Amino acid sequence: MSAEATDPGAPIRRRGRPRIDLRRLGRVALLGPVSRDRLPDAIGHVAEAHRAHHPDADLTVLHKAYVLAESSHRGQMRKSGEPYITHPLAVTLILAELGAETTTLTASLLHDTVEDTEVTLEQVREQFGEEVCYLVDGVTKLEKVDYGAAAEPETFRKMLVATGDDVRVMSIKLADRLHNMRTLGVMRPEKQARIAKVTRDVLIPLAERLGVQALKTELEDLVFAILHPEEYEHTRALIAAASPGSAAAGATATEDPLSTIAENVRAVLRDAGLSAEVLIRPRHYVSVHRVRIKRGELRGTDFGRLLVLVGEDADCYGVLGELHTCFTPVISEFKDFIAAPKFNLYQSLHTAVVGPGGAVAEVLIRTHRMHKVAEAGVIALGSPYAADGTSAPQTSEPADGERADPTRPGWLSRLLAWQQSAPDPDTFWTTLRADLAEDREITVFRTDGGTLGLPAGASCVDAAYAQYGDEAHSCIGARVNGRLARLSTVLSDGDTVQLLLAEDATSGPSPEWLDHARTPTARIAITGWLGAHPQDPQGSYGSRPAGRRPDPQPMASAHSGSDRSADRAATVVVGRPDATVRLAGCCTPVPPDAVTGFTVRGGAVTVHRQECPAVARMQGAGRTPVAVGWGDAAACRVTLVAESFGRPRLLADLTEAIATADAAIIAATVEPPSEQRVRHTYTLQLPDAAGLPALMRAMRDVPGVYDVSRAQHPAAAV
Repeated sequence: MSAEATDPGAPIRRRGRPRIDLRRLGRVALLGPVSRDRLPDAIGHVAEAHRAHHPDADLTVLHKAYVLAESSHRGQMRKSGEPYITHPLAVTLILAELGAETTTLTASLLHDTVEDTEVTLEQVREQFGEEVCYLVDGVTKLEKVDYGAAAEPETFRKMLVATGDDVRVMSIKLADRLHNMRTLGVMRPEKQARIAKVTRDVLIPLAERLGVQALKTELEDLVFAILHPEEYEHTRALIAAASPGSAAAGATATEDPLSTIAENVRAVLRDAGLSAEVLIRPRHYVSVHRVRIKRGELRGTDFGRLLVLVGEDADCYGVLGELHTCFTPVISEFKDFIAAPKFNLYQSLHTAVVGPGGAVAEVLIRTHRMHKVAEAGVIALGSPYAADGTSAPQTSEPADGERADPTRPGWLSRLLAWQQSAPDPDTFWTTLRADLAEDREITVFRTDGGTLGLPAGASCVDAAYAQYGDEAHSCIGARVNGRLARLSTVLSDGDTVQLLLAEDATSGPSPEWLDHARTPTARIAITGWLGAHPQDPQGSYGSRPAGRRPDPQPMASAHSGSDRSADRAATVVVGRPDATVRLAGCCTPVPPDAVTGFTVRGGAVTVHRQECPAVARMQGAGRTPVAVGWGDAAACRVTLVAESFGRPRLLADLTEAIATADAAIIAATVEPPSEQRVRHTYTLQLPDAAGLPALMRAMRDVPGVYDVSRAQHPAAAV
């Protein structure tokens, strides 16, 4: 089978267009001016690729930009020995092949002029306008003489900030890095490795997130060849051996299992009346290597996938139905990225079918438009600031004065937010690489109708800082899908989350929050707060190391169980004269609870609430219940448990609420906090049992308290 797109040294080009010799073009560029009625040969190839995507594009500005770039770089040579103009030409050609609009190509031709020549940004602005100037400035490196070792991370920070306003900045940088990687062989091995690692850790993830798969896959192969030469050579040999007609394969194109399945798919779709183009899409080197690692041994169909291109979205599902009807589908391989697009704009249906002889072929189904976006990502969208997708500026600005950018994804907004808080270049550089390593995104819903985009694996801590910024320091808990959840709870795609903040804004995060924070925004904010409060006098709840929960500390001595029973039993009427009555400590019944009793050893009657689990157990054991009821006495004693999020003055506020309800505290126990949660147990004497519901409501209304319940302790053996 064909190994198209597996050669990491091959430039991206349209099928049928001859490969361009950039060295020859460089020499042509140095031959001087040409007649005014035609473009120079060098830029002519760029113009041809550009017109293939934009037939009506005005090429005058490209000619003008080329003339300035060629004249300003004249006499400069690359380390490979080529005239320097070949580099901006190659970068511009890459972008033209991907469908970039005229403004991007103009800036691409000029992207090194301000950095490496006497041309100034002001000159670029005067001749080509503000947008081109902004793009050129965005990709211009910071001087090492000014920034020293911080030059590289600070350059990337500057570039990312510029990308936040115009994603075309990063498009130019990615194409620039691709051409540099193609020609990296002239560098020293240690420099090749350093550049390849930065490309792997930063540029490739950025290409993935911006959806520019054509650049991402070639960059992956180039990095693979440099950092893992042995695995690369082994993979290259496997691909060569599997190519139809190779000596190792001893096969012809008609014997290629993927080609056979492709023909069967074409026949099925033709019989169904579906107009579709069925192509074999070879895997690139890194993709083949990953499949080999996953499966151990490669199958004949593992070197490529089938790509089915149709005209309309509905046709994608029609093709899927035919394939699943006429072939045996591998259901576990089905994914619908049309109904639920990836966060990098990618849309497609993925499936796998079993062909003749049991061969399994992976199939991608998408429209031609989806395919263009899948290959070129944000580059395929043209200028986000022009109503018609060209480089013309919008005639009106949004009311807030900012340009509306439909290509600015949530991950980029988060990156721009946390980079402002990164205290130094090293922190920024390390955090950037860690952030870009997160390759999946989830969306969670806020209770106010908004949404939060978070990396997969994010917790409630991350959601709190994403929604509230530094105000999240006072977060005391969350509700996930309506249920109370710990801040450490990992969120899933589609969850609804409500963050609960303490009224006391002086409270702060616990060190253990760092164990649950996945996003740089959360980690930087928490680390900053902890650094500024090394000895927090308030001692926020939850600061205790995770997993430690010391024994409860009693605040007042409690009466013995017999005393409690005696105090309360006076209100109980039992159907047995002279029987000793005890109120069960497992459910603490009080008027007007529905109650029942059971005779225990010694003839005493223990009274339980009817819904107490002990009642079911005793009835199951054959115990006969005793009729009991409440007398006229209204006073009662009850044990209540208050669950709350820790904060300063919580205990004082709870005791005040109890006192306001005219209840007396007989005993109280406060368990030390665990993960910002505190459990209070109170034994209370009420003057009137009818006031119990109001008391429980008053306790629940105390800020930080999320539940108050009657004590439920395991019943002792009776």
